[in-house]
Amino acid sequence: MNEVQHVIRPVRVDEWAKVKELRIAGLKDPAAPVAFLETVEQAEGHPDEFWQGRAAGASHGRAARQSVAEAHDGRWVGTVSVLVEEAGTIDFFDQAVERTQGHLAGVFVRPEQRGTGLTEALFAAALEWAWALREPVLERVRLFVHEDNARAGAFYRRYGFEATGTVVPVPGNPAAKELEHALRRPDTA
Repeated sequence: MNEVQHVIRPVRVDEWAKVKELRIAGLKDPAAPVAFLETVEQAEGHPDEFWQGRAAGASHGRAARQSVAEAHDGRWVGTVSVLVEEAGTIDFFDQAVERTQGHLAGVFVRPEQRGTGLTEALFAAALEWAWALREPVLERVRLFVHEDNARAGAFYRRYGFEATGTVVPVPGNPAAKELEHALRRPDTA
């Protein structure tokens, strides 16, 4: 594995255009239909205010954090977000959230960067932020992987996420399934 030569950091409020560009790049990836719950057309249809709000919400605070991998030339080459799900709320699969937890979403690394250790570095930054939260304290972080996304599922399991047995239908395509995986907080395992 090559040494990662990127800065991993949270997005900043004023970087909404880069947030948008990287999301659309991810949605154009051939794996997008089994990796994301949004289409290119949906993302491109969002007004600038949507992207500005997304960057603002993911840059600071305790509800979400988007980390990006920035190359030496300033180009963003990867991203992952952590959303904080409060117990008693409803998630984007219309399921009740049983415990306060983190939810990893929006994982994307540009194809030329895959296999370099960049995804691991992004996950490490995302989980460092999640575990550092003190209000609320997160007992676990979960993610969902499409049943046909074997490459992503294999990575998540190698990273330590375990299948929980929870299976939910893909919104808009109930014949397809998303499989929940979770990683327990290190000091509670």
